[in-house]
Amino acid sequence: MIEIEKLHKTYENGKEVLTGLDLTVEDGKLLCLLGASGSGKSTLLNIIAGLVKPTSGDVLFEGKSVLKIKPKDRGIAFVFQDFALYPHMTVLENIMFPLRVGVKRLSKEEARKKACHYIELTKLEKFLNEKPHNLSGGHQQSVAIAGALAQEPKILLLDEPLNDLDAVLRSNMREEIRMLVKSMNITTIFVTHDQEEALSLSDKIALIQNGQIIQIDEPQDLYLEPKNLYVAKFMGVPSMNLFIMRNQGNQLVSSDLVIHTNRLNQEKFKSQMFREDYFVGIRPEHFIITEENSLFTTNVTYKELVGRECILHFRINKKSAKLAVDTNCRVMVGSKISIGIDYNSIHIFTIDGKRVY
Repeated sequence: MIEIEKLHKTYENGKEVLTGLDLTVEDGKLLCLLGASGSGKSTLLNIIAGLVKPTSGDVLFEGKSVLKIKPKDRGIAFVFQDFALYPHMTVLENIMFPLRVGVKRLSKEEARKKACHYIELTKLEKFLNEKPHNLSGGHQQSVAIAGALAQEPKILLLDEPLNDLDAVLRSNMREEIRMLVKSMNITTIFVTHDQEEALSLSDKIALIQNGQIIQIDEPQDLYLEPKNLYVAKFMGVPSMNLFIMRNQGNQLVSSDLVIHTNRLNQEKFKSQMFREDYFVGIRPEHFIITEENSLFTTNVTYKELVGRECILHFRINKKSAKLAVDTNCRVMVGSKISIGIDYNSIHIFTIDGKRVY
């Protein structure tokens, strides 16, 4: 188990990157650290690895502080974004190298045998004697991952390792990484700014903002039950539609939209609604094209094909909004559509971002 306790990091220039961060990662779990650039996720990973010292706080492995333990003795392996391969070595030599150094170094034959095992696991057999410059980006990253796994670490750290790969390779590598680390029961922390990557890979996602974990949850719960407005806006592509609406008794009202709050599940309210204005959040897939029980009528201004979904753009409350439909939907730009909502999936937030419903 990895435990992070009240971790602070302030650099010499006065920039505070981590601000009393707490985090626990259970043994054998794959956790994604998700956040925007500059949120502190890579700094946290480097502190866990021992490459950066914290200003204060502690890092514990299995209940024992590791702050005074050198990186090479922490039982970790690190995969970087830029692959970090030796250009003059072959694939086999790159994977063997970390096994041939240090206190626990293996003989050349033992190292070769272990390296070949992980080369087979990562499907690199035909590149055994190739040098990195002859490999594609995906194969270079496979070499880096094989080299990390060959060390049989207790903990695997990956810092945005798929950033430089194309979409198809990224998808394939995500599947491969998850399969390998779960089959080996390695505790894994994967840093990314890509929510699709985090949602598809992880057992849990920790969303980090300004050096703090603001929500840690299973992927589906992070998407469906955001803790606050920031999480709701961050999670989801396309992002959640948000409307400022006036609280009027049993209704939330704006210029083009009325939400009847008595139709909401009263047990889901986290607090009573005493304030004048609220943000109402509706994800694109929770708008519904319907003739019955429609809330408003509008025209499609733009149609966007995104894989298995089609995103219809329209205007409401003097701003653009989005609706997700199946690609088989034949609605055309300029068409008039009547729209309802899935009342079970509405989100309501205070103007300062606290979740109300």
